[in-house]
Amino acid sequence: MEIFKDLKSPANQQFEKLLNSQLSKNKIEEGKIIEGKITKITEKFVFIFIPGLKSEPIIDINEMKMIGLSDKIIVGENVPVLLEKIEDRNGEVLVSAIKAQKIKGWYELEKAYENNQSIVGKITSKCKGGVIVEHTETGSLMFCPGSQISDKPLKNIDHLVGVEQKFAIIKLDKIRGNACVSRRQIVSSNKREDKAKIIEKFKVGDIIKDAVVKGYSSFGCFFEVNNEIDVLVHLQEISYSRVNHPDEIFNIGEKHNLKVISIDKEKLQIGCSIKQLSPDPFEHIGNYEIGKKYKVKVDKITDYGCFCSLEAGLSTLLHSSEMSWTKKNVIPKKLFKIGDMIECVITEIDKEKRRIAISHKLTIENPFEVLKNKFPEGKDINGVISSINEYAIYVKLENFDIDGFLHVNDLSYLNKSEEELKKFKKGDKIKVKILEIKTDEQKVRVGLKQLEKDPFDWFKGKKINDVVTVKVVSTDNKGIIVKPEDCDLEFLIKKSNIAVNASDARPSRFVGGERIDAAISELNFEKRKANFSIKLLEELQNREAVSKFSSPLSGKNLPFSSLSDKLVDKKNKDKE
Repeated sequence: MEIFKDLKSPANQQFEKLLNSQLSKNKIEEGKIIEGKITKITEKFVFIFIPGLKSEPIIDINEMKMIGLSDKIIVGENVPVLLEKIEDRNGEVLVSAIKAQKIKGWYELEKAYENNQSIVGKITSKCKGGVIVEHTETGSLMFCPGSQISDKPLKNIDHLVGVEQKFAIIKLDKIRGNACVSRRQIVSSNKREDKAKIIEKFKVGDIIKDAVVKGYSSFGCFFEVNNEIDVLVHLQEISYSRVNHPDEIFNIGEKHNLKVISIDKEKLQIGCSIKQLSPDPFEHIGNYEIGKKYKVKVDKITDYGCFCSLEAGLSTLLHSSEMSWTKKNVIPKKLFKIGDMIECVITEIDKEKRRIAISHKLTIENPFEVLKNKFPEGKDINGVISSINEYAIYVKLENFDIDGFLHVNDLSYLNKSEEELKKFKKGDKIKVKILEIKTDEQKVRVGLKQLEKDPFDWFKGKKINDVVTVKVVSTDNKGIIVKPEDCDLEFLIKKSNIAVNASDARPSRFVGGERIDAAISELNFEKRKANFSIKLLEELQNREAVSKFSSPLSGKNLPFSSLSDKLVDKKNKDKE
């Protein structure tokens, strides 16, 4: 113990120097990777010397072989290991070569991920949802999803197994120690670089010769150019004529010349056109005039009309509303078929929108004009009921392909419209009167009751306050139903119009069949409306009695009756 008392002695100072230098070289700390030297090799274990440890740790030979360190199992070789425990329960040092390699590999992956660098690896095996990739440098295992193996579907990937190739790290989970890589990004990146160089060769306006039809879809056709890049010709750029689908014009493998019309360097896409290689047929539109008839060819039929061509490439639309004068909901395919040559009139030419509108019905005489000339408003015409609904009857008029509209209110003057409607059925022949013809709106209104004399004409020559004799038909709580003599119409005299005195305004006063007098209280020929009032008759009679029988001196014998006259005389004198 004496040696430690004198710290300034040469021996103590030398010992302190050696101890400090040794500790500075080897910082012993659990959880760190340390280089150790192989000192001894047995059948099962390898002994490693690590300066600063009180004993030599051992590693299983199989562990070193598993991580590819078989060639380093030599005395004197340095081996990186992870120091797990400086001293376990048995007093031994625990180290791991596998964990050291895994941690070292993880550091490499983190570095590559942060720097956005690719790594080299090889596919070792398949697993659910993808493949296992081994990092060539560190032996770390990573996962590559099936969707990230290639930029196009692969039925077999056996040719990729065991082959060293580049991968991009797309995800790192530091907590779980999982890495996800992608081969697809590398392949796409390489292709993108190559594609960018190829696109640099083209410019808008270039003519590409002998491009091969590779495939098509509903929106266009794909061509392969010089076996190095694919270009798209949109459906609208195939022809000036209307094209429904590219397979109507092209076959796979055919060669066609193309014109470059657009280049997108960001998306690395080239747009081409075939129709722009030929003259625009719309330049010939000056040969056509609005209002004239021309023959057109039906190229396509839709639910709303037909697409037709005036000449090759010059397309126009015949809308369903311009096909017939009389049919409201026209079904084009029932009138025309593809390839038909029909006569039409040009109704519109819009050069800016490159649009031409035509009409087929204008080539046919308007049946509504013919009807108006032969059967003007007020004339009778025969017809057949074509359909009936809850509020109207449609009548097909004679030899015209026109349906007249007969409203229920025009069926009868006297009977209720609902009851009258039940008397008719589809197919019945009837005679009607033309009430109104609207040629612009293509509508005809007809009437049935107008064929008979209007019972409201009974009121012609009569006026309000006229007294007429009516017959009581029936009574109810609302009033009494009356019918004027020599008239077929019935009217309601309301309870409030039965008598002047409220006590006499009782419908129960009448039992039916009585002939009574009443005054006309309302009369409107336009609305065909009239009302009667017994009360009004009594008031008229009272006024007449007062005017006839009252004395002009009545009331003069009352006190102060002459006061007003005296006041007037005094006022006149004062003014004088």
